[in-house]
Amino acid sequence: MHQDNAQEGGSSDQWLPEQSLLADRSFWGLAITQFLGAFNDNLYKQLMLLMAVGGAGAMIKDDRQGWATFAFSLPFVLLSGLAGYLSDRNSKSRIIVICKVAEIAITLLAVLAFLMYGNLGDYGTWTVLVLMGIHSTFFGPAKYGILPELFHHKHLPRANGLILMSTFLAIILGVVLAGAIKEAVVTLDAQGQEDYSRLWIGSLACAVVAVVGTLTSLLVRYTMPVQPQAKFQFADSIVPASIVSLLSKDRPLLMALIVSSVFWLVGGLVMPVVNRMGKEQLQQADTKTSVLTAGLAIGIIIGAVTANVVLKRLAKDKQVMLGVLIMILSMCMVSLWRPNGDVFLGYNGTFLGLIVAGIGAAVFVIPIQVFLQERPPLELKGRLIGTMNFANFVGILLAGPIYQVLIQVAQGMNWPVSSVFAMMAAMLLPILLFYRLPKL
Repeated sequence: MHQDNAQEGGSSDQWLPEQSLLADRSFWGLAITQFLGAFNDNLYKQLMLLMAVGGAGAMIKDDRQGWATFAFSLPFVLLSGLAGYLSDRNSKSRIIVICKVAEIAITLLAVLAFLMYGNLGDYGTWTVLVLMGIHSTFFGPAKYGILPELFHHKHLPRANGLILMSTFLAIILGVVLAGAIKEAVVTLDAQGQEDYSRLWIGSLACAVVAVVGTLTSLLVRYTMPVQPQAKFQFADSIVPASIVSLLSKDRPLLMALIVSSVFWLVGGLVMPVVNRMGKEQLQQADTKTSVLTAGLAIGIIIGAVTANVVLKRLAKDKQVMLGVLIMILSMCMVSLWRPNGDVFLGYNGTFLGLIVAGIGAAVFVIPIQVFLQERPPLELKGRLIGTMNFANFVGILLAGPIYQVLIQVAQGMNWPVSSVFAMMAAMLLPILLFYRLPKL
C-alpha cells in the first residue's frame, strides 16, 4: 500500500531521501530555479513600472503604473484555480520544467517587443507583461506544492524559510538592477522623449537567466501526480463551495482572510507610489528610485528572520497589533513633507522608513498566514490556502486602479506623492483599532 501511495504521488516520508536538506540536489535545483524566476519577474515588472511613470520630476503627467500592476495581476485572479488543478493532476516537477521553457520564450518575445518598440509602443511590452503574469500563475502552485513531495516533514520549515529568503533577495536584486539598466541604456530622442528600444539588452539578459533556470529545474527529481484522475470544476476556480460553507460558519477565519487581502492590497500600492515619489518628489534617477523600492523587501527579510526570535514570547494577536502599528507609524513618517513639497525625511530617511515598514509587515502578516494555514480542518487546508492566495491576488489586483485614484486625490488636493503613504496608513487603521487575531 505504501508502494502504491508513493507511485501515485503520496508524500509519505518513508519514500523520501534520507540525506540532509542542504545535501539534496533537488533542494538546490528548486531554490535556484525559484530565485532566478523571481529575479526575472521583478526585473521586468519594475522596468514596466519605471516606463509607466511617464517621465521625471515635474514632467510626470501620464502615470500608468496602476494599470501595469493590474495587467500583471489579472492572470493570478483569473487562472489560479486552473493552475492549482493542473499542478495536482500532473507531475509538479514536469510543470516546473515546462514553465521555465515557456519563460525562455517569453523573455525572447520581450527582446522583440523592445526592438520593435518604435512600431508597437506599449502594446508589445505590456503583452509580455501579461504573459509573465500567466507564467507566474502556473509556476506558483507547482513550486510551493512540490515541497512536501520532495522533502521530509522535518525539513519543510527550513526549506520554506530558505526559499522565502532567497525569493525576497531576488526581488531586491531584480528591482535594483531594473533601475540601473534603464538608467544606463535609455536615451532621449529628438523630441526629448525616452527611447526604450535599447532595453532589449535587459530582456536578453533575462532570457539568459531563464535558460540557466531551465537547466537548474532539471536537478529537481521527478514527482508523480497526486491526483491524476482529478476533474476540473469551474466553480472551484474561484472559491470552492466547501470553503464558502466553512467561511460562513467560521467568522474568525473569514476576517483573517479579509485582513490578509487588505495587507496585500496595501503592499501592491507601495512599489508604484515609491517609484513616483522617488522620481518626482525626491528627484532621483531610476537606480536610486529602485533602491528605495527594494527597502520594503529588505525590511521584510529582517522582520521574517527576527520576528520568531524577538517576539516568540508575545501572543500572536499582540504581534499582529505591533506589526500594523509599526507599519502605520513608519508610513506616516514617510508621508510627511515640507511646505515647499520636499520629503521631510529626505532620501536616506525615506529608505530607512521603508525598511521599518517592511519589518512591521513581516511581524504583522506572518501570524495571520500561520492562522490561515492551521485553522481549517485537515481535509480543507489545501483549498483554504488556495482561497487565501486568490484573496491576496484580488487585493493586489485592486491596488492598480486604487493607486490611480489615490494619485488623483493627491493632485486634486495639491499634495505631493508622499501624501499617499498617509492614505495607505489610514487604510490600515481599522485593522489596528478593531481586528484581533483569535487563538487557534
